Amino acid sequence: MSLSSNLLRPAAVALAAFVAAAPALAQQPKPAPAPAAPAKPAAPAAPAGAPQAAPQGQATGPTVVQVKPEPSQADWLKVCGEDPGNKKKICYTTRDFVSDQGQPVLAVAVYDVAGDQNRIVRFLMPLGLLLQPGIRFAIDAGQGQGGKYAVCFPNGCFAEGAVGQATIDQMRKGNTLKVSVQNQFTREVTFEVPLTGFGKAFDGAPIDPKVLEEQQRQMQEQMQKQADDLRKKLEAGGGAPATPPKP
Repeated sequence: MSLSSNLLRPAAVALAAFVAAAPALAQQPKPAPAPAAPAKPAAPAAPAGAPQAAPQGQATGPTVVQVKPEPSQADWLKVCGEDPGNKKKICYTTRDFVSDQGQPVLAVAVYDVAGDQNRIVRFLMPLGLLLQPGIRFAIDAGQGQGGKYAVCFPNGCFAEGAVGQATIDQMRKGNTLKVSVQNQFTREVTFEVPLTGFGKAFDGAPIDPKVLEEQQRQMQEQMQKQADDLRKKLEAGGGAPATPPKP
């Protein structure tokens, strides 16, 4: 997911990939089929790579990456459906995040299954990170807890951890979700994810599937128009036509 330009249109599309790629929560630890997403997910493109080692001669140490919400997403998004395996209602509250330069970095989703006390928080992480020892995440200055990578693709890796009601309450009131990993040089990298709006979305009503589908359609049309406009400008200036992004 721009983490993918496809997966970032909008957040629900990105987390539809979470549903498809990772086990459902209702039968943890035994994997269960994930619920069908309200809209057809797009195939993810390659996410931005993880921060690399510091140049030789410079100070090394933990790296902090402050990310911000993907601009095309107005807020956190809540999507609900039914687990086809056990017929339980399952909802996920999700958002995609980018760097200051607008590069896709990661996506976050919190899954809530009807009747289950524990939830699962899932992350779509960039490439170039060590799978062991996994990840750690914490809210603000709170105590961290561990998570494990579940599966990797050529475009990124999914990591997840179980969270209880106390963690959900902290996310509702907190400012920053800190996700710490190690890069391939064993240096710690911490992604600081803003939590503004999470509580409102988590406690609120899910988005209507028809509304979600319409949002995706409008975003696709907007991206196609931008690509067409850019091509026309290049052609008018004598430059080579731009290749439009895949919807």
